[in-house]
This record gives sequence, structure tokens and C-alpha cells, in this order.
Amino acid sequence: MPAALYTPRLNNNDDTVRFTKCLVEPGTYVKQGDPVAEVETDKATFTVEADQDGYVLAFCFEIDETIAVGSVLAWIGDSATEAVPTAAAAASADSSAGTRTGTPTLKAAILLSQYGLAAKDVPASAERLSATDVENHIRAKGLVPASRTASVSHAVAAPSSPPPEPGKKIALSPPAHGMLRTVSWQKSDAVPGYLELAWDVAPWAEYAAAFQKQHRLLLNPLLPLLAWRFARVAVEQPLINSTIFADQSWQYEHVNLGFTIQVSSNLMVVVVREAEKLDQAAFVKKLTDLQRGAMRNSLRPEEASGATIGFSSMARWPVTRHVPVLLPHTAMMIAHTSPSGQNACIGATYDHRVLNGQDVVAALRSLTTPPAADEA
Repeated sequence: MPAALYTPRLNNNDDTVRFTKCLVEPGTYVKQGDPVAEVETDKATFTVEADQDGYVLAFCFEIDETIAVGSVLAWIGDSATEAVPTAAAAASADSSAGTRTGTPTLKAAILLSQYGLAAKDVPASAERLSATDVENHIRAKGLVPASRTASVSHAVAAPSSPPPEPGKKIALSPPAHGMLRTVSWQKSDAVPGYLELAWDVAPWAEYAAAFQKQHRLLLNPLLPLLAWRFARVAVEQPLINSTIFADQSWQYEHVNLGFTIQVSSNLMVVVVREAEKLDQAAFVKKLTDLQRGAMRNSLRPEEASGATIGFSSMARWPVTRHVPVLLPHTAMMIAHTSPSGQNACIGATYDHRVLNGQDVVAALRSLTTPPAADEA
């Protein structure tokens, strides 16, 4: 009997994705883990892999069609001649079988997003994670429920009148729409501030060169090492790893470091999850692997979402002053730049609702000092 391949959830805030590409033709034999199709959200492209061996019988949607998370994307059968299930069978599969074990329902996903939770952290009572499962977890942990008026992010308000000069509407690309959401969150929710400090790059440059030689790395690891150090600073100063939600401070359980990278003309964020658990070598390897995945457009959903702190560098261009936009639901974003002559500075955009200038200066001073030998 044919088995359904379901449309994955790439982000807790996205209930639909766009079906962008078929990577195999119907009738093709695939093995578990083989790429089958590509879908995308406003923020990233994701490769959907076969979850079992078999023949791809058919895709259920047309290219460029917007489809619901959890819907049947394709059917996989034991032979290439099996009949494709009817639309009614697909609808039944959508409602009863759900997606892969633990995938949240729409209501559950909204609750997860509101409380800053990941689906993997909440026990599921059935194949799909329900709103009741999330509510039980919230009560068990003693989390404060959100008010009905609180919202995780604000919708982008439509202008009251069209632009003053003649023109035409052009649809935003998915990356541009993702950037619109990010910028709108900073405008609507955060109270951003910016600080920068002069710093001596030489000690860190020497440290990175020694690390590169010790671990036989092809590329200079200065930026990954700085990012690792920032994750440690976030552990030392927990306010950095928090946000404001429902008029209260929300302290994240783990440090998930978002690192911005440029992929062609698109700006992307890869996320090193639970960075506080990684030593320097493991962090550098993980971040390098994520960057390679971004270049191949093969990131898994959790590798491009859920950042609790951010790190951005424009030194490669070279830019000498960089004031980045905060990632949604974060309190601090490091701004790394290129030195200008003998001078160098490192800065941070921060949410003034969470942090004050003294907090940020202390964090930047800690960041600009390479770790001691016993900390490495």
C-alpha cells in the first residue's frame, strides 16, 4: 500500500510552504534519505527527503503552489505500478496519520512559538504533538501563560495610501519577505540601541592562528571562535540570552547562536543550537558544517530557526561600521567589522527593554578577550 510523504514544518511560525522543485520523476526508485523535492518558506529553502525506500508514484501539487504544512506532498509505493491514492485518501492521511512523530498541530505550533519552546522538548501523547500536550508541559514547568493580547510578532501594516508616483507592484522574494518580517519585529517590538568599543584585534588574531595550526584548518577560524566566545558570555550574563514576552522577561533554556551568512544575493541565518554545550573545536566544526549546508540549500528546519542570540560580520567586504538589525525575539546581536587603519571596533545592537548600556559594554569587553588556556 502506498505511503504518504508529508510536507514538513520548517518553522513554527509558518503554516504553509511553497513547493518549488521536483528532484525526481514519478516512477523513480528512491532510498530512505534521498532528496525528493524542495520547498521553501520566507526564510530558507529545504530539501525534502524520502522517509523510506520505494518508488515515487506521484506528487500531489503543482510547482510554485503554496501548500499546507502536514499535507501529503507525494506518495511512495512498493512498485512503480501501484495506483495513486485518491484525494479523499490524501485528506484522510492528512487528518489522521499526521506528519512524522511529534510534529505539532497548528494550535500546538502557535503555543510553542508563544512560549519559546521547541517541539522536541515537549512529550507527545500521539503521533502529532497536540495543543493539549503543550499546555500540559507548560503547567508542569510552571510557565506563565501569555495574555490573549500578547503577540509574538506583529504583522506588517499596509500603507494607508499608495506611493505618490506611478509604478507597479512587484512581489517580494522569499528572502526579502523574511527580512521584512525581521525588520518589522525590531520596529514594532524591540527598543533597539547600539554600542561599540575600540579593541585590539592582535591577541585574538594570534589565538585564532594558533588554533588553526593546532587543528589543521584550511580557513581562519577567527569569526567562529568569536561567536563561540559570545555564546559563553551569554551563559555568564543570562540577560543576554532572553527576551520580553507578555510583559515579562523570558529566559531561554539554551543558547542558540544565530550566525548570518551571505549565500549569493540572499542573507541567511544558520543556528548553532545548544551552543553552551560545545567546546571550541566542536563549535567551529558545527558552524562550518552549517555554512556548507546553507551554501547547498540543504539546511534542516532547526538549523535555520530558533536563534536566541546573534552574530553578524561584514569584515569580508570590508565594512568598518555595522549596525545590524536584531533577530526576532533576541536581545543582542554582535556587529563585527573590518579594522580601519590601526583602529578596530566591535559593536552590538541590543534590545533596551532587556539590556542597558552597562550590560552591553561588559559583554563586549568579555568578548574581545581571548579565552584562557584552561577555558579553551
